[in-house]
Amino acid sequence: MPIDVQKDDLQTALKKLKVREGNFQQLEKISNFGSWEVDLITKKSIWSENSYRIYGYEPFSIEPTLDTFFLHILPQDAHRAKLAIQKAIQSHKVETFQGQLHSKSGKIKDILINAQALYNKDGMAIKFIGITQDITKVMQLQRKSKELSNIIENSANEIYIVDWETNQYLYANQTACDALGYTKEELLSLNIFDINKELTPQRVEELKQSYTQTNIPYITKQTIHIRKDATSYHVQSNIQKTYYNSQKAYVIFDNDVTQNIMVSKLVEKQSKLLQHRANHDELTNLANRAQFQEQLTTAISVAKKEGSSFALLFLDLDHFKDINDSLGHDIGDRVLQEFSKKLGKCIRAQDTIARLGGDEFTVILHNISKRSDIAMVADKIIDAMKIPVKIASNMLHITTSIGISIYPEHAQNKAGLLKFADTAMYKAKDQGRNNYQFYSEGMTAHAYKRVIMENSLRIAIKEEQFSVYYQPQINIFNNQLAGMEALVRWQHPTLGMVSPIDFIPLAEDLGLIVEIDRIVMKQAMQQFSTWSKHGLYPGKLSLNLAMQQLQQNDFISNLFNTMKECDFQKSWLELEVTETQVMNNPMHSIKKLQEISDNGISISIDDFGTGYSSLAYLKKLPLSKLKIDKSFIDDIPNDEDGMSIIRAIIALAKSLNLGLIAEGVETEVQKDFLLQNSCECVQGYIYSKPLPSQEMTTFLETF
Repeated sequence: MPIDVQKDDLQTALKKLKVREGNFQQLEKISNFGSWEVDLITKKSIWSENSYRIYGYEPFSIEPTLDTFFLHILPQDAHRAKLAIQKAIQSHKVETFQGQLHSKSGKIKDILINAQALYNKDGMAIKFIGITQDITKVMQLQRKSKELSNIIENSANEIYIVDWETNQYLYANQTACDALGYTKEELLSLNIFDINKELTPQRVEELKQSYTQTNIPYITKQTIHIRKDATSYHVQSNIQKTYYNSQKAYVIFDNDVTQNIMVSKLVEKQSKLLQHRANHDELTNLANRAQFQEQLTTAISVAKKEGSSFALLFLDLDHFKDINDSLGHDIGDRVLQEFSKKLGKCIRAQDTIARLGGDEFTVILHNISKRSDIAMVADKIIDAMKIPVKIASNMLHITTSIGISIYPEHAQNKAGLLKFADTAMYKAKDQGRNNYQFYSEGMTAHAYKRVIMENSLRIAIKEEQFSVYYQPQINIFNNQLAGMEALVRWQHPTLGMVSPIDFIPLAEDLGLIVEIDRIVMKQAMQQFSTWSKHGLYPGKLSLNLAMQQLQQNDFISNLFNTMKECDFQKSWLELEVTETQVMNNPMHSIKKLQEISDNGISISIDDFGTGYSSLAYLKKLPLSKLKIDKSFIDDIPNDEDGMSIIRAIIALAKSLNLGLIAEGVETEVQKDFLLQNSCECVQGYIYSKPLPSQEMTTFLETF
């Protein structure tokens, strides 16, 4: 609503002005521009909120000046920017400047500035006003468009775009002009009959009708082109319907086939190759997503006609993101190739495999009558993956989680079968990975629960709903406190205390475990520092370190910054990594853990005995301690095999000069066995369950 200077009082005018200012700010966000003004005398600037955002600052977090602009403009554009300012002062007109800047975060942005100088009564320029628009996306599109245009212009094929109704040329690339001997202007004044003398209007109409009625993607034909100098040559044309400048048209890709017949089974091969590429994954040569959809459609049609059943397996590689992040995408691609080869050896010739993208694969098992037959194939796949593969210098363990849906038992359409197989695959992930699950109705509710849990988890991270519990670690040789393990707990505002079993695997899948680890790290370090200042000595702090955390480029810097902030000494810290995660990529783990060890941080292996450790790798890891997994402790003294394994682990640790701790110790019998076999430290309910910080303080005061 405009301000009425005749009728509006001051308060009403101010309200209207405020509304207009809010609308203008919203318009800036929508249009991705920011307004500003510069005092040319003081060089001080006034920026709108969006101007700050464009330059990478929080609104009103700095006092900008003209120098702030030049601080961010790229050096190669700075001279032009100064000339533009001078021109604007002299011209008394709106001047435009386009260039690039680096934002506060270092991101390069394309900007467009429109500015005008304001003058005092003496004609002296005293102020600049203008707008800065972020045109990064526009420029990216323009650059991409230019790149594509160059590719098309210099393509080996003659490329033409022709008006659907008049058959007049609307576009021809440079290759076409060179082949025919015409300039572009000359060629665009012609129609298809001028260079295709054997082609008739009737034949063109027949081709158009055939193309439209059969709904085929393109048609292929051979014809003869007549050059400007009246010489001719044979071409093979691929013709496809399109739109050009919003009008109905068709595009022609022409290839010269006059050399000999060999140039022609070659064109045929190229055509087949293009068709193959359209339906197959380039990396693995398996059917791609589009081909899979056709395969699934056919499978449903055949099964419906014959009254038979088939199974759809949805496969996802376990921890594949860790491989890509740590070793790079080249190694990741090799892993996918090895996986697809192994997968192909596990199924029958009549079954089909496809790669949907990333690390997602599908298998259709045709004409399956019994679940046991499906289970046998799934077991075969899982067993085949147990053998580690060597890629470059890395020995990698590749496992997969498999979800299974059955036609017509679970669904009778493509969407349902794929959805239910995907749901079952996530159930397999939740069950610890490296297994398969058949779909059941309850899984849909479980999948819904997972979505709810995911949203709640993101909120919990934002609001820091996590707290840290501490479980004492006791040296049973002298009955002294050796340290304590920090364990995360989630106090959900409505669900109450959520078990780590329910959210840690999900956090790992979603990549949220890094943020949770850092919250726990900071809380635990602050608490340890507080205990120390009050004369309580809790020993070493054991922090669980997820491999995703280890793979972060800023992990070590963040770790030491947190320690400094919390007044926490590095000699107090011990990081725990699980054996399974380390052995998924031992060479990378050794390198990363060595870097941590070199910075004075102790490292221990958690859940030892449950993975597939190689002694050669174990000797190379910079370890200070092994933690014996609870599963071996549980059955003492009833499991002689388990007890023998514990003795072997203890002997191994002693031979490598490593410390030992056993987790999950609950009885005197278990404790005595460990004491007799020289395992110096234990943790478990025999001494204390995990305690919140307040209760842990009492424990420290009385222990």
